[in-house]
Amino acid sequence: MGGALTSRGLGPGSQALRFFITGTAGFIGFHLARRLLEDGHEVFGFDGLTPYYDVRLKAARNGELLGHAGYAFTEAMLEDRTALDTAVAAARPEVVVHLAAQAGVRYSLENPQSYLSSNLVGTFNLLDAVRPARPRHVLVASSSSVYGGNAKLPFAETDRTDFSVSLYAASKRATEAMAHSAAHLNGMPTTCFRFFTVYGPWGRPDMALYKFVDAIEAGRPIEVYGEGRMRRDATDVGDLVEAIVRLAGVAPKAGETVGPFDSISPVAPWRVVNIAGGRPVELMALIETIERAVGRSALKTMLPMQPGDAVETYADNRLLEALTGVVPKTPLEQTVAEFVAWYRAYRDSEAASRANSP
Repeated sequence: MGGALTSRGLGPGSQALRFFITGTAGFIGFHLARRLLEDGHEVFGFDGLTPYYDVRLKAARNGELLGHAGYAFTEAMLEDRTALDTAVAAARPEVVVHLAAQAGVRYSLENPQSYLSSNLVGTFNLLDAVRPARPRHVLVASSSSVYGGNAKLPFAETDRTDFSVSLYAASKRATEAMAHSAAHLNGMPTTCFRFFTVYGPWGRPDMALYKFVDAIEAGRPIEVYGEGRMRRDATDVGDLVEAIVRLAGVAPKAGETVGPFDSISPVAPWRVVNIAGGRPVELMALIETIERAVGRSALKTMLPMQPGDAVETYADNRLLEALTGVVPKTPLEQTVAEFVAWYRAYRDSEAASRANSP
């Protein structure tokens, strides 16, 4: 049956587990899959390689993973139930991590239908498809966006999340609710984790760090929303992956709590967990950090807040620490420097590849 699940993660020296991960060609899915493969686990990846951003970046990530003997991959959409059922049956997963989703708050204003299809239909299909495999633990990605109009800081997992301010947030809140009902009806231990802003190498081109570095390197102005006063609880992708790996070994049991701050369900083996360092960074501070890493000042176009954006995100991470013994702590300066080094190497590699193409 594979390695033992422990109270603090997968456990050193444990036997290999079979992971089924959706979104392995995405930013976070790639980093998680690579970490698990390096740890000796088997990973069955599932990704639609959608053109939301440059598919070449997704293909490059997936190409890195294909270099590992323990990696198998299916290219298909979650909405394709036949392909999904076939992939799950082949994987026989012991742990499922659902990361595939249509991301982005602002894009949900432009293409709302894609959020309903991917985040709602896709999530339902995934939860239903893995049910016959009876996995030991199902982990489902949510977002800090679910806190919406909540003015209380820091955001705690036990806070109300009824006041979504974007369709993206609403779709993630629905994801959590569907995961809870599946955990209750099917007895599948399920953890939903709420990502806060995640940065690092191989990041998405639609995120602030990538957009700012790309523009500054090219001498283009950057767009600074909210006059630069927005604050985000920034999380290094390596710290995030460490938290997910540890959470994978902490399968919840209905009503079994670790403290008054626990979000454990009284009727299902389900909980939700924030993953962030609890250290909000002002947007202007992020920009200054990028300027130092790039070695050039940014040209700035100051703009008002965009619809659907939160002024501040700030995580209460007591539950994460109680469950895993860790909280994200990598300094922003280190994360930004690593991203800039990766960005330059990837940009130059892509330019060379295009120059050598017939």
